[in-house]
Amino acid sequence: MPRIHLGQWVDSGVDWLQSHLSWLFDAITSVVTGMYDGIDAALSAPEPLLFAGLLAVVAWWLRGLLAGVLALAGFALIDSVELWDDAMSTLSLVLVATIVTLAVAVPLGIWASRSKAVSALLRPVLDFMQTMPAMVYLIPGIIFFGVGVVPGIIATIVFALPPGVRMTELGIRQVDKELVEAAEAFGTTPRNTLLRVQLPLALPTIMAGVNQVIMLGLSMVVIAGMVGGGGLGGAVYRAIGNVDIGLGFEAGISIVVLAMYLDRMTGALGRQVSPLGRRALAKAGSAAGALRIWNHRPQPVVALTGVAVLALVAGGIGMYGGDSTATASGAANVGKGKKISLGYIPWDEGIASTFLWKEVLEQRGFEVDARQLEAGALYTGLAGGQIDFQTDSWLPVTHAQYWDKYRDRLEDMGSWYGPTSLELSVPAYMKDVDSLDDLAGKSGNFKGRIVGIEPSAGMMRILKDKVLKKYGLDGEYKVVDGSTPGMLAELKRAYDKKEPIVTTLWSPHWAYSKYDLKKLKDPKGTWGKGDGIHTLARKGFAGDNPQVGTWLKKFRMSEQQLTDLEATIQETGKGKEQEAVRAWLKKNPGVVNRLAPL
Repeated sequence: MPRIHLGQWVDSGVDWLQSHLSWLFDAITSVVTGMYDGIDAALSAPEPLLFAGLLAVVAWWLRGLLAGVLALAGFALIDSVELWDDAMSTLSLVLVATIVTLAVAVPLGIWASRSKAVSALLRPVLDFMQTMPAMVYLIPGIIFFGVGVVPGIIATIVFALPPGVRMTELGIRQVDKELVEAAEAFGTTPRNTLLRVQLPLALPTIMAGVNQVIMLGLSMVVIAGMVGGGGLGGAVYRAIGNVDIGLGFEAGISIVVLAMYLDRMTGALGRQVSPLGRRALAKAGSAAGALRIWNHRPQPVVALTGVAVLALVAGGIGMYGGDSTATASGAANVGKGKKISLGYIPWDEGIASTFLWKEVLEQRGFEVDARQLEAGALYTGLAGGQIDFQTDSWLPVTHAQYWDKYRDRLEDMGSWYGPTSLELSVPAYMKDVDSLDDLAGKSGNFKGRIVGIEPSAGMMRILKDKVLKKYGLDGEYKVVDGSTPGMLAELKRAYDKKEPIVTTLWSPHWAYSKYDLKKLKDPKGTWGKGDGIHTLARKGFAGDNPQVGTWLKKFRMSEQQLTDLEATIQETGKGKEQEAVRAWLKKNPGVVNRLAPL
């Protein structure tokens, strides 16, 4: 059967949309970003525990005293693990996605309920939207909208829309036809029949759809974190990339708390607004028995008063009593609070150089945001202007595919370290393996695998497309895609047990000082010549920030400095990168003034 070039047609369609409808995507980005920023500012302004109390009062009113106590405990737990800001960012993302989704889903569901043709047309479209893997939506999302919260919100809307439409249609179709006919017999207009008969009776089913929309939105937060969505999804993504079990569990349990709260509150709200639900609540209230104290719900006026008081107190403290942070002053305050966005791949030299520059720029008065991203998303964000610069571009070989694609929209600030090298490495106790030629016929010793890093990394493409084929290893070994921390964890496990293992590695890397490893020789030169580690910025960055551009162009680090900083970060622990940088700078006085002279 002839090859159908479906992917090429889709690529062409995306290119056409990007060329002709960029104004529309910019408008959508502005609207969605404005909604997100507004909601996030409102949720993040109050003191955490006061806002937790406000949410607990809402739970008390809708579900009872026990629900209020559990809600307070859950949100206090989120604050205690220092993930409150991330949780509020996630809640903002879900709320924006839910509002937009319902604004589209409910009218579509009503239309489908009143027209069999529309219903038949929508059904396969909704099937497609719901069964397509959610990650696929991120690919056009980052192309059209760049990295950040917007592609995550758009992907969430597309993924969560089907249940909203279907449950609205189902709820209206389930309304007793005799009631509708009776209303029409008494001269009720179709509009009033919909608003006063069908929608009130369909509310329980519609609210179930709202609940599903919210739950699907929360299921997307981790995926949104992959494209710079931040929030708890970003924390989970960092934990996966760094193999940080503790952070992953804390972020995961925080998502569970949010999910349970939103699930219970939307369910209770559905019963409150539905006539049938209120009737059921009245019957249940009279039979509460001995557990009445736990089921106690305040009168609406009492609950609203409590919410209003807590909101005023929380807002006042958030506005006037916030923490004051030390900022650069005088001649050192070059940035004057200007925001700069950094992106990095979770490679050790990238983490070290990124957080070094984050600390340096903050000492010079800039407000710096550092985001962990996949290589593809990082370069797309740079080209689109959402990321200002990154310090870990390996050129001209390893990241050639990204440079060739986006070079017209990037500025090369030069190489700050080099030459580097890419290689496969084995422990020194593997006496009979010294070069890539020696791997042939020995896959059984290595379980038939080569432990790799992120599949988007340039060296993985070179390994699969060139190295293995040139040495005839592509049919014998399987390259295991994963992450840099995952590869290092597997190397440590095998090294401690003296087991055979072959991994992707590069120089410089602290692993060579920690473990006794051999770089496998490459007599055929398939890895190419050593790269330089370059700083790349978005087009126009140096013009917008001339002094920072000058600093970056003169940036250099020696191998001793880089490996020492990497080792300090490793010793300090995961999640404490900037703390490690500050400790390293104290041991190396004068570095800040050398990198960013006034």
